[in-house]
Amino acid sequence: MTGTIPLRGRRRELAELDALVERARAGRSDALVVCGEAGVGKTAILEHAAARMAADVRVERIVASESEMELAYAGLHQLCGHMMGAAERLPAPQREALEAAFGLRRASAPSPFLVGLAVLGLLTEAAGDRAMFCVVDDAQWLDDASARAVAFAARRLDVEGIVLVLVMRTVGEVFGGLRQLPVEGLGDDDARELLRLAAPGGLDERVRDQLIVEARGNPLALRELPRALSPAGLADGSAPSGSMPLESRIEQSLVAQLEPLPESARLLLLLAAADPTGDPELLWRASAVLGVGPDDFDATQDADALTVHTRVEFRHPLVRSAVYRAASPEDRRRVHAALADATGADRDPDRRAWHRARATLRPDEQVAADLERSAVRARRSGGAAAAGAFLERAAELTPEPDRRGERLIAAAEAKHDAGAPAAALRLLDIAAELPLSALQEALIARLRARAGYALRRDGSGARLLLAAAQGLEGLDPVLARDTYIEALAAAVYGGRLGDAEQVAEVANAILEATDGEESERARDLILRGQALLAAKGQEAAIETLRRAQRAFLDEAPDALELHWMWFASRAAQDLWDARGLRTLADRQVVLARADGVLTVLPIALSLLMVAQTVDGELDAAEASCDEIDAIKEVTGSPLPQYGRMFLAAYRGQAEETERLAAQIRLDAQARGEGYGLSAVNFAETLLYNGLGRFAEVVVSGRRELPYTHELSHAMRVLGELVEAAAHTGDTALAEQAFEQLAGVTRPVGTNWALAVLAMAKAQVRDGDEAEALYLEAIERFEREGIPIMIGRCRLLYGEELRRRRRHAEAREHLRTAHEVLLRVGLNGFADRAARELNAIGENTRVPAQGVVAWLTDQELNVARLAREGLTNRDIGARLFISARTAEYHLSKVFGKLGIKGRAELKTALADLDQAAPGA
Repeated sequence: MTGTIPLRGRRRELAELDALVERARAGRSDALVVCGEAGVGKTAILEHAAARMAADVRVERIVASESEMELAYAGLHQLCGHMMGAAERLPAPQREALEAAFGLRRASAPSPFLVGLAVLGLLTEAAGDRAMFCVVDDAQWLDDASARAVAFAARRLDVEGIVLVLVMRTVGEVFGGLRQLPVEGLGDDDARELLRLAAPGGLDERVRDQLIVEARGNPLALRELPRALSPAGLADGSAPSGSMPLESRIEQSLVAQLEPLPESARLLLLLAAADPTGDPELLWRASAVLGVGPDDFDATQDADALTVHTRVEFRHPLVRSAVYRAASPEDRRRVHAALADATGADRDPDRRAWHRARATLRPDEQVAADLERSAVRARRSGGAAAAGAFLERAAELTPEPDRRGERLIAAAEAKHDAGAPAAALRLLDIAAELPLSALQEALIARLRARAGYALRRDGSGARLLLAAAQGLEGLDPVLARDTYIEALAAAVYGGRLGDAEQVAEVANAILEATDGEESERARDLILRGQALLAAKGQEAAIETLRRAQRAFLDEAPDALELHWMWFASRAAQDLWDARGLRTLADRQVVLARADGVLTVLPIALSLLMVAQTVDGELDAAEASCDEIDAIKEVTGSPLPQYGRMFLAAYRGQAEETERLAAQIRLDAQARGEGYGLSAVNFAETLLYNGLGRFAEVVVSGRRELPYTHELSHAMRVLGELVEAAAHTGDTALAEQAFEQLAGVTRPVGTNWALAVLAMAKAQVRDGDEAEALYLEAIERFEREGIPIMIGRCRLLYGEELRRRRRHAEAREHLRTAHEVLLRVGLNGFADRAARELNAIGENTRVPAQGVVAWLTDQELNVARLAREGLTNRDIGARLFISARTAEYHLSKVFGKLGIKGRAELKTALADLDQAAPGA
């Protein structure tokens, strides 16, 4: 009867859930975070909503457990493990990632974004033609890997017919941005009525008023707090004042109600509280170890504390936590020991090791070794956080100080890799108190420097990393080189906002350490080449960097070299080597995906995006950006959206480019990273040249003139500045930019570099010389296969021919430019070509805005990929949506374009790539 009052006051919440289920029946999907303090009624609302579901709605519900927060993908396995029969219908990479996460496949660490996408696909497949109502209760206790995978899937729900409800007390960062339904306390009238029903014998008026105030409308508090009072306290007003937090008082009341149970029944409750799996068979086996019998099961169920059916469930999640917290340490160790004995080492070795660890008080090498093996498995399944937790507990249980120090250092490294540098530093402080070898002391110095840099990103990072690298010389030369390159990266990434003396100090230290070496190993060459570039400039570094590139292409890189390949890809850009950039970027992405190295993959994808853009594959580059965003979402990586900004600039999307540029500029200034400022200036010059806003190009381009020795984006701005200055008639600026560009392209001597130089020189020369230079540039760009530059160079040459009134020749080059630029998606530049053609009487078809106006961005993406022949499943994998969502968007495309199937897409989308949004 008392349950009717809280629900009577929850009409708004129940109506919201009912509406979501009706949308799911109609094929739509939603994710909702139901949040509120413990006991406020979140679980009751969801249980009531689930109980009202018709047969056409599949209900899935799990309760996350605080004790499983350290086990990677434990929560996800509880949610999806029984659905794995449907996994065979997932794309192979997603299925294999999920199997690796659940320990069903021996493989390297799975990509978290593939796991998240697999969760979306698996829920969709499991739901079939029915709607699904999926509830994750106490979601604040999900392990980090599971939380990120579930959040990833939640953000991509669309038309799968799934309602995903996440119930939690407070909304953490992982679930930020999802729609929220706050659940607050009952109103005063409902609270008083519930209190009256909870204490049918009557309450003293003073006690009643005090409980109303203290409970703040919390239904569980209103039901439970009166039960903790003595009959005299209920009647005479001697209720104790609430000096402890409300949640603690509720737990105290819950525990007090269980005290009349026999000791063995209370031990059974503790056993169930210590096992988050809810597996009845496991509970039976463990209870037999403890000598707990059927009578105790009956007693706990009669007390309305526990139910045992297909799953073991407490009547409220707070009962579980109250029972566990109130237990003595000795009793906790007893139940964990029983659970360890009842858990098969072959079936679930990690959960068994964790229970054994919690059952162990004194150091025990066997238990510590089991935890260490669990850490290895956790690493393999992508759980760096879990590995850190296993290793930390292993260190606590390690008898020998030497092994304890070794495990503490390994735990600190795992914590750092999991994005917890502060926790890593705490463990290193503990390790520093132990007897350590010289190598261990050097490893601690290295980890301190890396974790400190991750926390502060300040100028001290490079020097600390340099000192750590020097300390590793003679102890671990390979790791020393890896630390040197990290020190150099930290020093040079600051660029113009960094410390030039520090860059020189680190670079010269590397040159001194590698002086006289004749190694042809890729990592040795790239280290020395980058140091030469930083200390002595481009010309001094060219030959070494080229040898490094060849070595990376010829060798099978080890784990450390994989981290360094991005330097080789960056060098390919600085050396104007298009083929090398394509090959290195593609190879690094393939290797990083295969090994699950998510610290490397976003950077590798950024470089692949550059290569794809150079190749004129802007749609593929967009997909790489999607993948970067997905990885950032599941790992929490702060990598700025450089790729999105550049793509918007190439496509001529002014509003989007300017929005991202402003955001990245502020972030770069705050972090002291000059690279970001250079990237923004390059994107702006690219955008404004395409739009013909040449004066604005000059403003952004001038900012880079003092920094072109940094190469990278600053060097590429010079070509944009030559073009803008020539169009505005500022010949002095055009000549200055050209001379600086010559200084960084002529020494390199590749087709790409010489083509860029010839195109720029043509714009500051006249007559036959200019014409010959344009033709040379076009021929070199065509030989190198760089369509974006072929189109741009023909546009410039066509503009020059039109100015000379050679209209027939101009028309030929402008037509080609227009076609190429439209095809690759450089819409702003294509519009420039169209305007030039119109000026000489050629009526170009104005890019139709109709298609873009009719189709959403997601429909455009789906339509493009369907036009290329991809299946719905392939489209879903590429765009990080479910196959059903891809199918839905494609049906919308067919309806809007008035076509019946895929075969008509090519014709229907003839104008698709000509549309230039937001110019």
